[in-house]
Amino acid sequence: MSGRIPQHFIDELVARADIVELISSRVPLKKNGKEFKACCPFHNEKTPSFHVVPDKGFYHCFGCGAHGTAISFLMEHDHMSFVEAVEELASRVGLDVPREGNLGVRPTTPTDGLFDLLEKAAGLYRNQLSVSDRGKDYFRARGLTGETAATFNLGYAPDGWDFVLRQLGKSESDRLKLHQTGLAIERERRPGTDSPGYYDRFRDRVMFPIRDARGRTIGFGGRVLDKGEPKYLNSPETELFHKGRELYGLYEARQATRTLTRLMIVEGYMDVVRLHQAGINYAVATLGTATTPDHLSRVFRICQELIFCFDGDRAGKAAAWRALENALPHVRDGRQIRFMFLPDGHDPDSLVGAEGREAFEARLQSAETLSSYFLRHLREQVDMTSRDGRARFKELAKPLLERIPEGAFRDILEVDVDRLTQIDTGLLAARSAPTVQSGAIRNPAAGRGSVVRQAIRTLVHYPQIAVDAPSADGLAGIEKPGIPLLMELLNDLQENPCTNTATLLERWRGRPDFDPLFKLASAEIQFDAAGAARELKDALSQLFPERGDQRLDELLRKQAREGLTRAERTELQGFLTRPQGAQESAHTQAGQRT
Repeated sequence: MSGRIPQHFIDELVARADIVELISSRVPLKKNGKEFKACCPFHNEKTPSFHVVPDKGFYHCFGCGAHGTAISFLMEHDHMSFVEAVEELASRVGLDVPREGNLGVRPTTPTDGLFDLLEKAAGLYRNQLSVSDRGKDYFRARGLTGETAATFNLGYAPDGWDFVLRQLGKSESDRLKLHQTGLAIERERRPGTDSPGYYDRFRDRVMFPIRDARGRTIGFGGRVLDKGEPKYLNSPETELFHKGRELYGLYEARQATRTLTRLMIVEGYMDVVRLHQAGINYAVATLGTATTPDHLSRVFRICQELIFCFDGDRAGKAAAWRALENALPHVRDGRQIRFMFLPDGHDPDSLVGAEGREAFEARLQSAETLSSYFLRHLREQVDMTSRDGRARFKELAKPLLERIPEGAFRDILEVDVDRLTQIDTGLLAARSAPTVQSGAIRNPAAGRGSVVRQAIRTLVHYPQIAVDAPSADGLAGIEKPGIPLLMELLNDLQENPCTNTATLLERWRGRPDFDPLFKLASAEIQFDAAGAARELKDALSQLFPERGDQRLDELLRKQAREGLTRAERTELQGFLTRPQGAQESAHTQAGQRT
């Protein structure tokens, strides 16, 4: 097996992961106060009982009891192993998974060596471009510089049936891997032969390597140089390459700037490359497919502004409407989605070449908002001057509005639809009425329980308060259920602080207390972080006296001898601020000892 994944990395990964975006890419979530809810993906139900709590980073189903973090969800929903789930989550946030040492030999997997093979192929294509006038002339004619070609690792696949096969397919095993990556196509088997024959997929095409979030080549796009079909040829779906998830140019965009504030989705490889060369380095492209929910989830994990840029012809408008339909479930307060349509006869590549960066970006500022495009497109489908046409307009709008998460944006758009159809539904009055929103997952069966349980539950919900809590040493010697767990929680959180419930829970994965801690995380809690700190202090103050005067003596002696740590000072303060009777006794003893 491979080396152990460090706990500090898992802490960071869970803290950075957006659990709402992850789950909403697979399950339609609706906002419910500070939480999100849905019908549970793990059992059949008609009434939603599946809740996602974004600020704590976990989910819980009150129907079947399913619960977990972002890692748990990938393991249970996508049937991944723990390591696979960590690697998938890491790739979504652009992190490399580190390893601690080597605990043995890792078993081979179906993708072993495929990344290296694709990187070698990209190097062959790049070298061929450097010696091919045919490839270089094409890129020069399109206005690209050598620097841009190097940034995107552009290449050229020479004309011929076996260029890559001769270089990288010397054995049957190598040829099989070329087929796995989509670089080679299997011929029909010849009569009397056991092994298949292969030929190169890409021939006489300029090549655009497709890279994942970590910069690894996972596939290629190839453009024909002369007339021919298909104009663009992409790698097929493979173990490494899924066109519905990847965006061409996203790796380069993230390399160009540390903080991306917007992304613009265009349709072609050359559009992306030419826009980057002009300084518009936030352009990306889908890979021969419409914009998918996975694409949108990835975009909104990076930034909050998205611009769709389409040709102004019929095909471009059809693509724009498909993009809008897929974008509706991703509309959230604070996100901005706009649509830009180009003048007839232009694509982004040609337009930025004709008018330059400043004029092109000026067009972006006047791009149509999602709501404006939504209403305009539907109005164009009907006769708004007739009652029947307006009724049809509302009928078309209704199922689309239902795909938008509940919130201010949806409310306003519903009002706009009603206004345009001249139907007074009283929606404004209904929207202005006060509503009660859930601030936390409710579990009617969860009571306060013992003082130890209260302290543990408070730490699970607000792990950040442990840094200011007394040392767990003050609990030593108390014989109560849960004391060992409480001490371990305090010690761990004071040595390795974290601010996220899910991060804390992942530290307990695989241990007996994992499920009990999740149940406590799912229980209702009525206070904020400041209230939690007071709750923990009160609970510990009730527990410390059970140790008697021994700990107080230890702290007072150490204070006089060498001084106390921050945690010990807090602990001593806890002794001195007990409820009245205990407080008087402590002060008396303190006076006698000092």
